[in-house]
Amino acid sequence: MSKRTNDTITLGSGKLYVKEFTGEIPEYTDLETEENRLAWIKGGAALNYTGEFYDAEDDLGMVSKRKINAENVTLTSGIMTWNGKTLEKLCSTARVEEGNGKRTVKIGGVNNDSGKQYIIHFLHEDKVDGNVRLTLVGQNTSGFTLTFAKDNETVIDAEFSAVKGKLDKEGTLVIYEEEMDAAA
Repeated sequence: MSKRTNDTITLGSGKLYVKEFTGEIPEYTDLETEENRLAWIKGGAALNYTGEFYDAEDDLGMVSKRKINAENVTLTSGIMTWNGKTLEKLCSTARVEEGNGKRTVKIGGVNNDSGKQYIIHFLHEDKVDGNVRLTLVGQNTSGFTLTFAKDNETVIDAEFSAVKGKLDKEGTLVIYEEEMDAAA
């Protein structure tokens, strides 16, 4: 098996796992379980990193200095298989009640904010070049839309925003890990 020692071409989607964050990041073997799989996804996943910069410059444009002031990381994905319990992980004000053969989800009311943060873990499996993993701690911050159409499946677009200061004491927002040859 060839592992990533040089640049590779990454093809395909992956699996999305979500687990409530309790202060520590568990081992991947503890995250990558059926119990933690949020959903089967459609449209893949996208990691987006942005920085905000301040530029100090003299009036004549002769000298300047740039400093990064803020960073943001989001992981977006289409949630294709879901149920009411999934909505609880996508909306901090959702409350799920089950009984008498039905599941009821109540959404809304800022006083119902659970304050929960989640470990969001994406696994792209590649038997040739090695697996790639993305891990962050955050929450879905884009809300959600449920579209019921006669000719298409309902896919919920989730956007998980990283919460600062959760992965380590260095300010890391996301951990990107790729498998490599052990000899590398």
